[in-house]
Amino acid sequence: MKRKTDTRASLDGNAMPQSKKRALSSEEAAARFRDGLFDTAEQQKYTGEYAKSSPYLHGVIHPLIEPTLLRSVRDEIETQVSFTEKETDIYKIFQSGDLANLDGLDDSSLSKLPSVLKLRDAMYSARFREYLSSVTGSGKLSGQKTDMAINVYTEGCHLLCHDDVIGSRRLSYILYLTDPDTPWQAGWGGALRLFPTTTEKDAKGEDVKIPSPDYSLSIPPAFNQLSFFTVQPGESFHDVEEVYHPREGEDKTKKRVRMAISGWFHIPQEGEDGYEEGLEEKLAERSSLAQLQGRGDIYDLPQPQPVSWEEPEVEGKGKGKVEEHNEDEFTESDLAFLLQYIAPSYLTPDIAEEMSDAFSAESSLSLERFLSDKFGSRVSAYIEEQERQALPASADEIQAQRGWTVARPPHKHRYLYQHASGEKDTENPIQELLNVLLPSQPFRKWLGLVTGVDHLTSHNLLARRFRRGADYTLASAYEGEEPRLEFTLCLTPSTGWEKQEEEEDENEDGEANGSSSKASKPKEETNDDAVEGPALGGYEIYMAGDDDEDDDEEDAENADQVLGRKKTKADPAVYRSAGADEDDGILFSTQAGWNRLSIVLRDSGTLKFVKYVSAAAKGDRWDITGEIGVEFEEDDEDEEGDEGEGGDEDEE
Repeated sequence: MKRKTDTRASLDGNAMPQSKKRALSSEEAAARFRDGLFDTAEQQKYTGEYAKSSPYLHGVIHPLIEPTLLRSVRDEIETQVSFTEKETDIYKIFQSGDLANLDGLDDSSLSKLPSVLKLRDAMYSARFREYLSSVTGSGKLSGQKTDMAINVYTEGCHLLCHDDVIGSRRLSYILYLTDPDTPWQAGWGGALRLFPTTTEKDAKGEDVKIPSPDYSLSIPPAFNQLSFFTVQPGESFHDVEEVYHPREGEDKTKKRVRMAISGWFHIPQEGEDGYEEGLEEKLAERSSLAQLQGRGDIYDLPQPQPVSWEEPEVEGKGKGKVEEHNEDEFTESDLAFLLQYIAPSYLTPDIAEEMSDAFSAESSLSLERFLSDKFGSRVSAYIEEQERQALPASADEIQAQRGWTVARPPHKHRYLYQHASGEKDTENPIQELLNVLLPSQPFRKWLGLVTGVDHLTSHNLLARRFRRGADYTLASAYEGEEPRLEFTLCLTPSTGWEKQEEEEDENEDGEANGSSSKASKPKEETNDDAVEGPALGGYEIYMAGDDDEDDDEEDAENADQVLGRKKTKADPAVYRSAGADEDDGILFSTQAGWNRLSIVLRDSGTLKFVKYVSAAAKGDRWDITGEIGVEFEEDDEDEEGDEGEGGDEDEE
């Protein structure tokens, strides 16, 4: 497999000259598939299996292609095709360009890929399209609109849950090109996994399908196996299991390479048999509308549980007593309370002032060793004990037996979570943080002091556990009108999440017992990484969302006081493939780690996600998050706007 580093013709070309595809006769097409595939009995068998399949309509044909042809295809891909490594919120893969763009290559380049061309033309031939259409009952399929690419998953690669619904797609498929001489083992991962749905009622009383957080069917890869399913909005949810790194005692000398050609058959295009005018636009509108309406959002877990943080009245004195003193001023009792939990260095006036200045400049803080050593040792001991106890497999069993709920739906996020119990539980330090420290008035005062945000109105707290090989959050935007203060207290005691160089950089740049306003980006894999260990994911990222189209590009490049206005049109699908001179859109990121508090002032539209945690991690990612409602004084907003404009002039 070659990485895309040279200047030869690639599959990514946008130029689309006159098509070089040749229409195959029925006999020519059939000769490129395995013997007997088109026999009536065989077709009826696959049709029956498809009709009875669950959790939704899908099929498996194995083998599919004439084996000599498919071996030649694999050889050509290994020697002639370049791949680009891409890592996003939803996947990590090596990907070729669209094979439809083979038509844009010159004859010399095409001559190196004769078998790939034969395969593509066979897959989209009239004979095979009619066959699949009959087996699936999906309706006619386009031969004009080809849509396929080569994807390679090596150790650590994955694709998270989604339903494939985009535009005119009608059937989705994967044709596996794994090593034909070394059968793929199910224990290596890489399976296509299908998620069941349940039918519920939306706010209008209409049916809406909600996917389970647990998959119900796993289809491991096999050379020359075709897996396919009808693309069904809100139903055809699936993922690709991580290809696992070899475990202790397993052979580490041979790479696990899950190679496949994947793509879609689309509805007929204009001029083709079965074309329906306006259908493509209608499908695209239906897909977009379903996403915008969010009809199933009422079944999302967790649901926000904001709690008012307003200063309570003093008993027997009424509101007048509260107004007699500055409610944000620390008292001796406040300090004594916070010292039970927070490292003393973060409670000194000079360090608080440094943090406030840093936050004012960057709209973010990263504070190392935040909890005191005494309380932190309780937390780490509790988490390590929890991880020694194996978790049940299903979401229902986890909730019933362990008291954690699995976040859902899986096309948005999946992790274990707990809200505050409401009890002053001193046996469980996670619940003690949720019930005692974080919702307290002393912590509210401290948070306002170090951020310079005076009026903190509410808090929404959540403890989370991201399981190895299972959990993540996909990129979602904050859509509030006003900025929101957010914090994450990462409490992950296991090691291996960060490289030694990053830790040294933090020690050099850090202030105040490890505090820093700088963000460390997820580290790219290098040859050294292979020695130190695999990339584990688990990092949290804030990225710029799309600015208004009317915004001037030059203005959009300039930073504002609030995190989220610095970049333009960032895409979480490209942050790891951006070149050194390209804008990757990352505003702030922090690795999983022990006892680190990050604080961010998040602007409307800013994207955020926690990267999938690899099964290779030594432990789970644990954290507590807080979403804090804020109100700004009018004078503060004017100052922010003035400072932002001044900053723009300086940068220009």
